[in-house]
Amino acid sequence: MPETDTPRVLVLACGALAREILDVVAMNRWRHVTLECLPVGLHNRPEQIPAAVEQRLAAASQTYDRILVGYADCGTGGLLDPIVDRYGATRLPGAHCYEFFATSPRFAELHEAEIGTLYLTDYLVKHFDRVVWRGLGLDRHPQLLDTYFGNYTRLVYLSQRPTPRLVNSAEAAAERLGLRFEHIATSYGDLETSIAEFAAAADLRLPQLAESV
Repeated sequence: MPETDTPRVLVLACGALAREILDVVAMNRWRHVTLECLPVGLHNRPEQIPAAVEQRLAAASQTYDRILVGYADCGTGGLLDPIVDRYGATRLPGAHCYEFFATSPRFAELHEAEIGTLYLTDYLVKHFDRVVWRGLGLDRHPQLLDTYFGNYTRLVYLSQRPTPRLVNSAEAAAERLGLRFEHIATSYGDLETSIAEFAAAADLRLPQLAESV
């Protein structure tokens, strides 16, 4: 690959993280960071994530100098890491987006305090019907509600940029599922710091974006 003055950088991410990653890129005024997102439907089919990531990495590794895989383990059972390593990429830390938004120590406390907790992010609150309710087939088979959520006791909304409307929607989702509601504002947590560390490790000296961004 020919050398360039500025490394070509790709963030290959879950579609549910698009807004947050674009915000981090804009805040740091990075011009040559490209974001690509895989379908958010993989959230409910984690066994398909490794193959989807590998397919795109195989092509992207010929074009980009540095690649950050914008997934945590995300239910792949450790199968994502060997693929990330094979292509010399880096991935986000932790088991899932809830952990890196909350940060690992805080998430560990939440998990230990109440194992039967369902977590939602801004994206999942906004798209609860499509991703969770219809995505799990509860619109067609409401009898599955207890199968999926019978062992849960609370819903925790881990918010990135909360609004009263989003908080109300999250609380309505908890009521719909028969769960106790709790709201914790996390901002971007380890997502922001991980992207910044990735940029530093890649020795990026990216031109600043225009002030209008």
